[in-house]
Parts: sequence; C-alpha cells; structure tokens
Amino acid sequence: MATTIVDLQPRYSVARHAGWVRISHWILAASVVTLAFSGFMILMAHPRLYWGKVGNDLTPALFELPITRNYMHGGWTTPIAFFPNNSAVVSAARTYDIFNENSWARSLHFLSAWFLVVTSLIYLVVGLATGHLWRDLVPRLREVSPRTLWRDVMSHLRLPMPVARGGPPYGSLQKLAYAGVILIALPLMVLTGLTMSPAVTAAYPLLMDLFGGSQSARTIHFFAFALLMLFLLVHVVMVALTGFRHQIRTMTIGN
Repeated sequence: MATTIVDLQPRYSVARHAGWVRISHWILAASVVTLAFSGFMILMAHPRLYWGKVGNDLTPALFELPITRNYMHGGWTTPIAFFPNNSAVVSAARTYDIFNENSWARSLHFLSAWFLVVTSLIYLVVGLATGHLWRDLVPRLREVSPRTLWRDVMSHLRLPMPVARGGPPYGSLQKLAYAGVILIALPLMVLTGLTMSPAVTAAYPLLMDLFGGSQSARTIHFFAFALLMLFLLVHVVMVALTGFRHQIRTMTIGN
C-alpha cells in the first residue's frame, strides 16, 4: 500500500536579489563611504554652515560644527568698513598663506560622485523597466497608515529579531527608508552638490534660485548627507540583527 506524504509546512515564494541589484548595491555602498570620508575632510577646512548666497569667517554662521579644522588659522588684518563709523565688516585680508590641504579630498569626492550618479541612474532605469522600483520599494497607501507603521515599529523592537529572507517583500518601514533614500535623499544630494560648483551654476543659474544660493545648497547638502549616514548606520545594524551571514550571502552570491 503506497503511502502519501503531505507537506503541511507553508511555502513562500521569496524574490531574491537580482544580479543587477547586488552589483549596484555594492558600487553605491563603496561610493557613499568614499563620499563620506572625503566630504568630512572637505568640511574640516571650513566647518561652518550658512544660509543664502555668501558666507565666510567674517559673516555670522547659521551653524558651526564642533570639529577641528585641518589647518592652522592665522587670523585677519584690521577689518575694512564700507563707510566711516560703520561697524559692518566688508572685507579683511588673511595673515597667512591660503591653504589647499584638501584638494585631494575634493578630487576624490568628485570622482566618487560620478560613480554614485551613473550607478543610481542605471538602477532607476532598470528598476523602472523591470517594475522592481514600484513593486518592491515604493510603499502603497495602505502600508503607510498609522496603524500599519506602528505595528511595524513594534515588531522591530522585539528581540531577537527573526532572520530576514534576503530579498523582497519588504516591510513598510523598509520601503519608506529605501524610497526616501533613492527618490529624495540621493537626488537632493546630487543637485545641491552641483549647485556648489560655479561652472555648473554659470551654465544652469536656475539651481541657484532653486536652493537660494550656493551656501544654502551647501547646508542642505550637509543635512542630506547626515540623514544618509543615519540610514546607513541603521541599515547595518538591522542587517546584523536579522542574520548577518545570511544577509551578506544573499547580497553577494544571491543565495
């Protein structure tokens, strides 16, 4: 008498990471880390943020970062006022040779930005063509309801967390984070970065009007970078909590 064995365990159709997703993921990861390192070195030359079209050591800063500068500031000559008895500083000369200690960081930053931009464009085009972007990364309206988001938040607070499957489908918080980075943070960083280039804004002055000046673009660029670094930190922590070896294996060899 033949015996039929029935498998009662539910089976799931798990969409693994496609090859183009894995390749672009690691190129983007390397680009972001390199941009973070070189960007911090550039920021150390002048760790002050402004709002508007101009800003320097002689003008009030919107925000000054508590980091050490990578050069020795030698001070200024006596400030020159535009009118007599006017306390407003117009200009002053440096008492030290102009520094250029971060030229290598600027070159590396610009080179890494090209890898970021080209890879991101390829990712968007292929993602739209294959449906990956709308199907797996952009959340539906029902997925961003307060009840759904709260349930997802509470599930992330329970430890130990279950091992992730290593691919779609993603939760509501994951979709919001991925869509925010891909569709908002990265484009904003690229546009504000271009606005800080005099050659680019000379050809496309609309960028200056869009962000209210190069100094405003620099400030927005910094805070977009800070949010991107926060996403990267949380992303790495979540990978570690949901099966580090499994997650790395699925994002490298695909299984």
